[in-house]
Amino acid sequence: MKEEIKLMKGNEAIAHAAIRYGADGYFGYPITPQSEVMETLMEEQPWETTGMVVLQAESEVAAINMVYGGASCGKAVMTTSSSPGVSLMQEGVSYLAGAELPCLIVNVMRGGPGLGTIQPSQADYFQATKGGGHGDYHLITLAPASVQEMADFVALGFDLAFKYRNPAIILADGVIGQMMEKVVLPPFRKRRTDDEIRQQNPWATLGKPKDRKRNVVTSLELDPAIMEQNNIRFQATYKRISENEVRFEEINCEDADYLIVAFGSMSRICQKTIELAAEEGIKIGLLRPITLWPFPTEAIARQAAHVKGILSAELNAGQMVEDVRLAVNGKVKVEHFGRLGGIVPTPDEVLAALKEKLM
Repeated sequence: MKEEIKLMKGNEAIAHAAIRYGADGYFGYPITPQSEVMETLMEEQPWETTGMVVLQAESEVAAINMVYGGASCGKAVMTTSSSPGVSLMQEGVSYLAGAELPCLIVNVMRGGPGLGTIQPSQADYFQATKGGGHGDYHLITLAPASVQEMADFVALGFDLAFKYRNPAIILADGVIGQMMEKVVLPPFRKRRTDDEIRQQNPWATLGKPKDRKRNVVTSLELDPAIMEQNNIRFQATYKRISENEVRFEEINCEDADYLIVAFGSMSRICQKTIELAAEEGIKIGLLRPITLWPFPTEAIARQAAHVKGILSAELNAGQMVEDVRLAVNGKVKVEHFGRLGGIVPTPDEVLAALKEKLM
């Protein structure tokens, strides 16, 4: 089928993109502000068309373990949730990483800590990029800034997860999940057959052919020497991801005197900040990380060589700013601006903060 242009929410775009990707299964549990993902899947009934399984689990813990089971079979499976729900999933996420299983997780962030508020936040940055569960692992972390990217990053997230046999997460926020924009939906892909999965993913547990030993999928290894070798292999994979999969966008950075680093909905707000600053003769550039892990460290370091200061603008108390400061390594002043509790700042507030903190 041809591409289609529709007006929809970011959450709805996730659902439509998953169906069109040829995803095998979705397992989730409703929580604001991402419940429209499951609602849209139930409305579309892909089990009648593509054969995709859509199941509301009894909890987020159950959902992530269903993802573990489907991923063990080499299937393209996913879950979506929001901040408190993703916290409940963290043990399962660590198991997925330890078993080297590809899957897609979507977190449409809301304010916390705790149950917090249903309003948007970006305070799950640490959880997503530093490993919210136990052990030395990383998630490939994509940060959409539009409804179009919510749709596009489903395929990208799945493709990267399978390429590196590592879970990927789309880290959105309530603004992107709930806002409506025109989106170009991708054409339909056919779901892979079991034979195709066996050929592409020889590690999958889809029954044992006579010509090979059985596959065992587990994150458990009681021999510390072997477990160390497993971890060394994981770290080698993370190194390859860091070398090959860094993504970012630069806006008006060529002759900027100051730089704003922002992701997701904050990057949209900061684009207007740049326009307001230009009216006052202030040259500000924007660097938007698209992959929060791997982080665009080198790109920020290059910008630090010719700007007077950097502002990390986030909907939190200061999380990504730590990675920005590590990238800058003391070359220029780096400050943080953020709003908490679900408050979304205006472009004028961001500009006022930059003037106060850096000029």
